[in-house]
Amino acid sequence: MPELPEVETTRRGIEPWLKGHTVAKVNIRQPKLRWPVPDTITALEGQVVHELTRRGKYILLHTDAGVGLIHLGMSGSLRIVEVDLEPRKHDHFDLVLASGKAVRYHDPRRFGAFLWVQGDPLQHPLLCDLGPEPLSDGFDGDYLFAQSRNRTVSVKVFIMNAHIVVGVGNIYANEALFLAGIDPRCAAGSVSRERYLQLVQAIRQILAYAIECGGTTLRDFVREDGTPGYFQLELKVYDRTGQACAVCQNPIVQITQGQRSTWFCPLCQH
Repeated sequence: MPELPEVETTRRGIEPWLKGHTVAKVNIRQPKLRWPVPDTITALEGQVVHELTRRGKYILLHTDAGVGLIHLGMSGSLRIVEVDLEPRKHDHFDLVLASGKAVRYHDPRRFGAFLWVQGDPLQHPLLCDLGPEPLSDGFDGDYLFAQSRNRTVSVKVFIMNAHIVVGVGNIYANEALFLAGIDPRCAAGSVSRERYLQLVQAIRQILAYAIECGGTTLRDFVREDGTPGYFQLELKVYDRTGQACAVCQNPIVQITQGQRSTWFCPLCQH
């Protein structure tokens, strides 16, 4: 599933091809995505895309007429193609540009979305209840500490809640908790303010690193088979069951929390 760094890299990858350019035509081949693509999406036609922003894992295309809202779902990707390139199976829509290029959406599982929003997009039901961006000034240790009081849910499940903070997916939650030395099984309400300060720094460091690594994949957005995929991060605990901890050499342990796999070092994380 594309996570925040993959979505941010996608936004950066398509931005030079969309920003300041006119959408000549919206070509929908399969409207049945997670939610049906609305007929109003044709309002994009003839519009100049002034800005591309990201909120959580949504990419927003800003025009004078409204905002296109794109979510990549579980298997979606966007790439830049020539307008006359024959679509592959699962290529569900194109944004045909006046420049002769097209932004093509590919999604085998069809869990993504392409919606049209008029008015303030941040008030849309899909966006209005999201927590702060993890790399923004609004996300800090004091905020996490205050939000966690009296919560018995595990700290890992807590930081993966998009109503608390957006974009901390499973890979990044595992890695950030290891970097901060926090046992993922701890109740969120039992973690001290000082340790939340450390955790916020770890989350910021892991996500910034992943986005930086993603910059090396930007060329993929103009290749026919270009998909960003997961970046080749140097993972310390994720998917390393039984392997030696990079710090203490103790075997990495795997458990299940909130129907998701968790990896941690019982000695380094407490």
